[in-house]
Amino acid sequence: MRRGHPWIYRDQLRGPLGALGELSRVYDETGAILGSAVVDPGSPIAARMWTRGDATLDVAVIVGRVRAAIALRGRMFDASTTAYRLVHGEGDRAPGVVVDRYGDVAVLRLDGPAIAQYAEPIAAAVMECGVRSVGLRVTEKGAALKLLPLAGDAPPAELVVREHGVPFVVDLAHGQKTGAFLDQRENRRRVGELARGRRVLNLFSYTGGFSLHAAVGGAVHCTSVDVAAGAHATAQASFRAAGVDPGAHAFVTADVFGFLDRAAARGEKFDLVISDPPNMAPSAATKPRAIAAYRKLHAACARVLSPSAIFCAASCSSHVGLEDFLATLTDDVLGRGDLRILEIAGAGPDHPVLPAFPEGRYLEMCILA
Repeated sequence: MRRGHPWIYRDQLRGPLGALGELSRVYDETGAILGSAVVDPGSPIAARMWTRGDATLDVAVIVGRVRAAIALRGRMFDASTTAYRLVHGEGDRAPGVVVDRYGDVAVLRLDGPAIAQYAEPIAAAVMECGVRSVGLRVTEKGAALKLLPLAGDAPPAELVVREHGVPFVVDLAHGQKTGAFLDQRENRRRVGELARGRRVLNLFSYTGGFSLHAAVGGAVHCTSVDVAAGAHATAQASFRAAGVDPGAHAFVTADVFGFLDRAAARGEKFDLVISDPPNMAPSAATKPRAIAAYRKLHAACARVLSPSAIFCAASCSSHVGLEDFLATLTDDVLGRGDLRILEIAGAGPDHPVLPAFPEGRYLEMCILA
């Protein structure tokens, strides 16, 4: 805690907890004050630290953190990028608060019912940055994600934003996370720089962000593979918004492992392969199974790489650290000894991390050639 880790687990505490959303003082085993936290007695993470020492914690502090995070983003982006993270929870020392901006719409996601007690003042602070709408992303028990109006106008179901000048469509009504995976923005741009003249395979393509940047960057052909046909529809709409004919590229609704097996059997090869699967290790207990899955996936990808191909392999699980992930890309796993790591990247600067909070360092993108 003194190093700056913001979470306190329920089994680390003794004595009574406060009520849901209460702003409580936290003391160490000697009775010395550590700081103040927002209490969530029903969660395994029973308290999230906001202040250190005897500094006051109140609504003004929570709102001030949100404002400070938003002000920092104002110095990161120009008009060529209109979709980015305004507040990155623990990384911005605002635990449980995530806000993404899509043009003049902001989407708020709150991690747990404790911080949700402060949704209205947080939304009011977000409105100050010039958006016309703040929507709240919620998950109802047994139901999919929903976007509810919270401040300003009702958010639209869909809109077009720009990422380094490339327009793309965001499905706010049905999209995952807050609507799009903004943490891969800088890596999508890098793929666009690498794609010229290449045949590209984008696995777990979702709404086709990597494919779109590759096509705009001059790829000869892009094949996007995902099990969700609806996501392909959004990807094709983004292609059209960017002035790219989706009919000149392939959108395949299929299981990735099955697709790779069939492509290898046909002898099909690609010059640039992107593998960006969903979180394979949602808990520490699932880490061994996730590592086995990454090994299987990367071996299958290696079979469809052309001799001079580039392989971009990503992981979005904080439970699979960088060294663990690199161990799924070794020569024995890939079945070839001609690849080396050129670059290792993470999320963009709008997704900051704390030195003492390894859980926040969840995204890795390794580029091999």
